[in-house]
Amino acid sequence: MKPGEAMVVVGGGQCGARAVQVLREGGWAGAITLIAEETELPYERPPLSKAVLLGERTPAQGAIHSEAFYREQGVDLRSGCQAKAIDRAAHTVTLANGETLAYGRLLIATGAQPRRMQVPGADLAGVHMLRNAGDALAMAAEFAPGRRIAVIGAGFIGLEVAASAVQRGCEVVVLEAAPRALMRAVPAEVAQCLVAHHRERGADVRLNVQVERFEGEGRVRAVVLADGSVVPCDAAVVGVGVAPRVALAQEAGLEIDNGIAVDPALRTSDADIYAAGDVCSFVHPLYGRRMRLECWRNAEDQARTAALNMLGQDETHSAVPWFWSDQYDMTIQIAGLPAFGTTTVVRETGAASKVFFALNGEGELVGASGVGQTGEIARDVRIAQALIERRARIDPACLADRATKLKALLAQQA
Repeated sequence: MKPGEAMVVVGGGQCGARAVQVLREGGWAGAITLIAEETELPYERPPLSKAVLLGERTPAQGAIHSEAFYREQGVDLRSGCQAKAIDRAAHTVTLANGETLAYGRLLIATGAQPRRMQVPGADLAGVHMLRNAGDALAMAAEFAPGRRIAVIGAGFIGLEVAASAVQRGCEVVVLEAAPRALMRAVPAEVAQCLVAHHRERGADVRLNVQVERFEGEGRVRAVVLADGSVVPCDAAVVGVGVAPRVALAQEAGLEIDNGIAVDPALRTSDADIYAAGDVCSFVHPLYGRRMRLECWRNAEDQARTAALNMLGQDETHSAVPWFWSDQYDMTIQIAGLPAFGTTTVVRETGAASKVFFALNGEGELVGASGVGQTGEIARDVRIAQALIERRARIDPACLADRATKLKALLAQQA
């Protein structure tokens, strides 16, 4: 980069907000601009489906940095602003208001957006999707004792929303097209534990059902299934996955492969443009294949890697994936990628807590899913994360035996 050139970050979510912090901490003294579409200060998104829906906190209380931080750090935060085009030859970003910003290095952290259901009635009032603070507040206003809430999709967002609605006193029906919940995220045994807990709390979870349409005069009043059955509702929440927001990158001619394709340094097909977080796909060195991760930890980790490399360092993103979800009084923590396993080993860690270890065909630990009380699963999942990083091969009997300390197994891998 030439002296005086600016760092520009597009995307005011977890990844973008953290990246500008790392740029300053890493010694960058030049201009930094953060382009954020929302008018709120960049905030944490995990509470949207939990604490915000429960009325326990506001989105503003989840702000990643204060307004003073951006001012004191000399970060030009452009709130309520959208990037419309990238001119790679001129090294500029054009904003929706027509303004043009020059960059020396550019980070695209535009995240992902919920997939819309392509069925009649999906645009009726009362049919919600959850992406931002406004969505969460509108949804929270629907949750009241006795209200009937239909949740479409039994992924993590759908189940978290369902749990929040039940806790608010709603009558909840979860409708999932697949034969089980969390089809790609966790082993079947983990999904069964979660679904059982939801049913115990009063949620009606239905699997293998197809939504044909939403019905209502101006506002949704029912979900009609393919078998003709009708699920009455006062509101519906659609959580059927997300798609990476790649339009800006695609129109600029960057390589796209299930997101913006990046190399191990999180550099795109343009050497001066980086991508990080939910929007990018990368080859993970532990698993040897291109993937895209949609979770808070990945956004945090990749923000750091991308920012340091924008400063000229040579960091490789290789962090073991880690994810968590809170539902009712239960926590789910996942390390690695359990879906890459072929064998599951169960370890009882408490009265109602278990860790499910996933081993691949070579006997390597590739994932661990803890379900239960945080204090009864967190330590084992954390150690499992280190074992996964070391490609550890462990006797399944040792993993299953609660008397065998995982820390001792980790020491054996040193």
